[in-house]
Amino acid sequence: MVGWAIALHGGAGDIPVNLPVERRVPREAALRHCLDLGVSSLKSGKHPLDVVELVVRELENHPNFNAGVGSVLTTQGTVEMEACIMDGKTKRCGAVSGLTSVVNPISLARLVMEKTPHIYLAFDGAEAFAREQGVETVESSHFITPENIERLKQAKEANRVQIDYTIPVQKDLTGNVPIPNSDSQLGTVGCVAVDRHGNLASATSTGGLVNKMVGRIGDTPIIGSGTYANHLCAVSATGKGEAIICGTVARDVAALMEYKGMSLAEAAGYVVDRSVARGTCGLVAVSATGEVTMPFNTTGMFRACAAEDGHYEVGIWP
Repeated sequence: MVGWAIALHGGAGDIPVNLPVERRVPREAALRHCLDLGVSSLKSGKHPLDVVELVVRELENHPNFNAGVGSVLTTQGTVEMEACIMDGKTKRCGAVSGLTSVVNPISLARLVMEKTPHIYLAFDGAEAFAREQGVETVESSHFITPENIERLKQAKEANRVQIDYTIPVQKDLTGNVPIPNSDSQLGTVGCVAVDRHGNLASATSTGGLVNKMVGRIGDTPIIGSGTYANHLCAVSATGKGEAIICGTVARDVAALMEYKGMSLAEAAGYVVDRSVARGTCGLVAVSATGEVTMPFNTTGMFRACAAEDGHYEVGIWP
């Protein structure tokens, strides 16, 4: 018998230590609320797959995170959401990309896993499948917040594609020197869980990068990059998708445990410190024996975890 454990994240990146209270507090409260929801679900005997879906749905519905409502905008000012879910014991998984109307992308990803012979559906095909399955859809304006319209404007002015928490820059009164603006970016969301029987699951959901090209797909829905679970561990990553894809981040954590005999913390630490560039990645992970780890190589990562041994943590910075 092992102990249950759960961890979740709300994005990693260049989060300023002087993040204004009005931006920090609602996110910390949301993380705590979602953690408590996950813990009570695990304690009541729910399967980790149900738990991670439930928690990520809750995070998608929160406008302060870059998933579902609050998703960042493409270069054309549109929303293209993606999500992925995976069951560790069976390695069954489902992923979706390019969603513009689905209220909870993570639940559609699970339906892809359970109701189709496929793993990954995208764009028009995924939207059609959502309608066929009767999942809740809305006008895409539902997902767009005033903050993200402003973020896209800043990203276009700076001529860049922004990671979850790049600090936008504003010019000083002379119009020359860039001054960091305290408005932090929103973050991808994810959750991993293990129950007392060693069942593992991982789920991740995102709106992608600010000012991304239309049609760009990140690490979140790619099995082994942003999301992975097997019989040893469950991993959900966040940060710069392109770097996470190149580093096969989530799968590497599992591989180091399987082939090198590393502990969860050693494997995750190795990947975050040595497989990807600094400032690009963070992850949350749990093992089949109830260990939890949440390393990152960015300034900060919105994160929370709890375990049966009494460990409970909500944090942003190291």
